[in-house]
Amino acid sequence: MSLDADGGGEDRLTPVLRPVRAGNGFEEALEQILQVVRLGLVPGGERLPAERELAERLGISRVTLREALKVLQDQGLVESRRGRYGGTFVLPRADAGGEDELRRRITEVDIEDVLRFREVLEVGAAGLCATHGLSAEQEGRLREALVATQDAPLSEYRRLDTLLHLTLAELCGSPTLTAQYAAVRASVNDLLDCIPLLVRNLEHSQRQHSALVEAVLDGDADGAREMMREHCAGTGALLRGFLA
Repeated sequence: MSLDADGGGEDRLTPVLRPVRAGNGFEEALEQILQVVRLGLVPGGERLPAERELAERLGISRVTLREALKVLQDQGLVESRRGRYGGTFVLPRADAGGEDELRRRITEVDIEDVLRFREVLEVGAAGLCATHGLSAEQEGRLREALVATQDAPLSEYRRLDTLLHLTLAELCGSPTLTAQYAAVRASVNDLLDCIPLLVRNLEHSQRQHSALVEAVLDGDADGAREMMREHCAGTGALLRGFLA
């Protein structure tokens, strides 16, 4: 039985599926669909709503939706079937060793606490850097860290992304904040290691990084804080979707 053919089935998705925010459409759409699958709202063997309907409910383009569905397919969570009775079907979940290892690694981590603390520190650091300004040497360090992430091979991206964020934290002028951020970033990286690197997400993150750095260098504290808040929200959406 397909979900979209079952009138009562759609009510099961209402608490989860909602229009996403424009800033992180791909990440938040992926988060919501992952929640649908992981919560069993669409059981294994059943079909997700048709692409047109799902895109409308999420408020995204079908191109963005297909990219999100491709991630789920690559992770072995759904499969695409062609033909009259085709669509995107949820695959039955198996107790794989990888899933067990993932759960073991995060069993003692309060994901929400980590994400909220990270957001407070990073948004604050971005605002401080923009408000107080940076010296020419500091501006050069920040731009250099940004360029390194742009040129990074996939295998090096998370390390260089971490260095960019740590640089911004350090430049805000509070050693205490920098130390606290280093600790929480380690926890964030442990969580990130449990999910796949998604090229679409990395491209989006890079655009946010560039806008963030420009806001800091322009002295736009409100813009820097808002961009960092949006950036943290995108990462949070992925982590909640895969791990929560």
